[in-house]
Amino acid sequence: MGRRGSYDRLEALSLEIERKLHKALMSNSQRLQILQQLFADIALKVDDRARDEREDGWLCFYEILANHFVRVPESGRRILELIVQLWSQSFAANIFALLFQKWLFEAPLDEKEISLRYSSALVQGATNVFWIDIQTNTRHFLSLYHYLLEDVALVPERLSKISLQAGRDLFLLLSRFMFFYDQDHMLSSFLEHFPNFPNSFLVGGPADYFVIELADQLQKLKIEPVLLHYLSRMSILQGLELRLSTSTRLKACLYSFTSPGGPTYPTRAVRHAAWNTLDLLFPIGRYPRHVISLFFRLLYPWYWPSSCWNFVMTCAMTVYYYILNLLVSCWENMRRRPSHRRTHGE
Repeated sequence: MGRRGSYDRLEALSLEIERKLHKALMSNSQRLQILQQLFADIALKVDDRARDEREDGWLCFYEILANHFVRVPESGRRILELIVQLWSQSFAANIFALLFQKWLFEAPLDEKEISLRYSSALVQGATNVFWIDIQTNTRHFLSLYHYLLEDVALVPERLSKISLQAGRDLFLLLSRFMFFYDQDHMLSSFLEHFPNFPNSFLVGGPADYFVIELADQLQKLKIEPVLLHYLSRMSILQGLELRLSTSTRLKACLYSFTSPGGPTYPTRAVRHAAWNTLDLLFPIGRYPRHVISLFFRLLYPWYWPSSCWNFVMTCAMTVYYYILNLLVSCWENMRRRPSHRRTHGE
């Protein structure tokens, strides 16, 4: 009865999605608003009232529906037909990527042309929703990323179901967001499955493609916590064999985050994180870089007060914690002495 009730509720959700898509197709003036609202609805977290529909820790409605459309493909067929008619509209690819991520790889597809269209929409929709997570610094679409990485990119049989170009685009997409979703522990396996690119002899191997995409992604990030998160994960790049051009590109990218300035420039926290990452990945030339940076900062007197203040505060905090640790150590030694004396006396 419980399983049947869950099926009925999912069918009701499918019918509601179909109704909204049909309404969007019929309404030119409200089409964007309807699709945007539908996207927001399927991306919502499952609340306590729908807890009995939750399986394996799923949190969002799109995860439940994506699995439902794999188990019951005919339930999503009409929805898919309506989405195809709305391909050119904003949020259509996003909705497709969320609802049919598993269906595309786990359900049989006959027509290659349709498969090409679907695979392109999947990559575009996934790109859009991952950027939504970036802009809000949330992880609502982690399960989509996890599925595309572990169950598609690392499974050649499933990856072959989409076009060769879409597969390449998918790997580049996953490269840009791997650090954001904390999946960098999969990096070595990910690079082993990296597809061949026609210009590999110019760009380099999988590690070069990954680092190039990562550097480009860093340049686009404007949210401080997200940028700091990326920088904190970059120690895993140590030991990667990169071409000189790729290494120079990464070094220039990191160096661009070390310059102070106005509101469009990196914050102090980002500058320090960038310096730490730069010194970690490129230890050769560390001291000359800092000397050159100090020289250029001396050319801008309006930065001197803030630099001096930060230097004084850093020194003061260092002395404070040193004295505090010293006092704590002395206190612990004083507490140990009476106990040691009693033991020795006995």
